[in-house]
Amino acid sequence: MKLYELSNNYAALMEMAEEMDPTTLQDTLESIQEEIEDKAENIAKLIKNLNADVDALKAEEKRLADRRRGLEGKVSNLKEYLQNQLEVAGLDKVKRPTLTVSIQNNPPSVKVIDEKLLSDYMIPVDPKLDKKAILEALKDGREVNGAELMRTRGVRIR
Repeated sequence: MKLYELSNNYAALMEMAEEMDPTTLQDTLESIQEEIEDKAENIAKLIKNLNADVDALKAEEKRLADRRRGLEGKVSNLKEYLQNQLEVAGLDKVKRPTLTVSIQNNPPSVKVIDEKLLSDYMIPVDPKLDKKAILEALKDGREVNGAELMRTRGVRIR
């Protein structure tokens, strides 16, 4: 039986408690509660396994990102090396049957020397909610339009 079915049966029995024999009711409730606890334990174990998978995937993402950055660095270094050697040889273009290598002018770009000297309008700042400040204001009893204090419940597995 599924957990939601067990929970519904337990709740239904609690509603019919007055109509049932107390001993039968107690035995039935204990039986259903045991099944609910078994299901809850199994679901909690599954959650722990899935969390372990999530952690492993995060570690793999980091490893792959580090590897990608390393390869990007190699590509950049090799391009710089190739450009330097072609310029030393006085070549702007190398044509081969499988590919063509050429040195060309890149579009203009900006090199920032000192950010502090730039005008404020050149440094955009995205507005961001300060949920901690909103929470503190609400806890202090102040009214915050557009927000309210709420308390949720959650499952904690230890």
